[in-house]
Amino acid sequence: MYYIYIYYYRRFLYEIFYKKNIKQFIYISLIIVFFTIILFISLDNNNSRADNPELYLSDEKRNLIQNLYENEEKVAYLTFDDGPSKFVTPKVLEILKQNNTLANFFVVGKHVEEYPDLVKQAYEDGHFIANHGYSHNNSKLYKSKQDFINEILETDKSISKAIGIENYCSHIFRFPNGSMSKIHYQDKKKAIKYLNEIDYTYIDWNSLNNDSMKKYSNAELLANLKKSSANKGTLVILMHDTGDVNKTYDILEDSINFLKSEGYEFKTFYDLLK
Repeated sequence: MYYIYIYYYRRFLYEIFYKKNIKQFIYISLIIVFFTIILFISLDNNNSRADNPELYLSDEKRNLIQNLYENEEKVAYLTFDDGPSKFVTPKVLEILKQNNTLANFFVVGKHVEEYPDLVKQAYEDGHFIANHGYSHNNSKLYKSKQDFINEILETDKSISKAIGIENYCSHIFRFPNGSMSKIHYQDKKKAIKYLNEIDYTYIDWNSLNNDSMKKYSNAELLANLKKSSANKGTLVILMHDTGDVNKTYDILEDSINFLKSEGYEFKTFYDLLK
């Protein structure tokens, strides 16, 4: 593209200063304008996420993510675990789009393979696609070091295939049940070291609505969110978009409106890694 542009620019100079050919001048001027537009579009696309899928995880960024909860800036990271699912995920995506809000999806590899179009839609809508393991099965995940790593790498492959981006890597993993859970706690301590070996880090949450617990009404779920986010700066909010958690989308718009009224700005983890 660059060399074609230079060629016509030199022809332009030749026709004006040597041949004084007005028709050729107009013709070549139009060509130069056309290629100038194409060149700027190309340069802009080269800076887009789609053309630069390799996100960057430095030690500085790793520390930033690990200490994100200590940030006093009023930023809300909406996170959805365990999806995608056939019925809940599309409704979540629709509500997010209607409210011009970005979120983060910690997807399970086997579900990505079931519903790749939903993952692609989420990615193309600007949401961040992160890794939640392939099976969401603790007995498989912590069977051995290699099994743990394979769960993450297989999920990366599934995401790459779904979104059409080769070698996609989110660099951010969320442990099933969270790293602070007593479930397989010792295994998780070892797994954190394994994450470093494959250029990954992990993140939990500091706010939630308890949508995975079916005993709560919609009003109670919203109250849970308000209580867990009180007097905090940056929020990482745990929600779910699995098929059996259908109350998530019922209160999602109200949750977004509440956070906006509290002065929160919505971001994705992509902003921390680019």
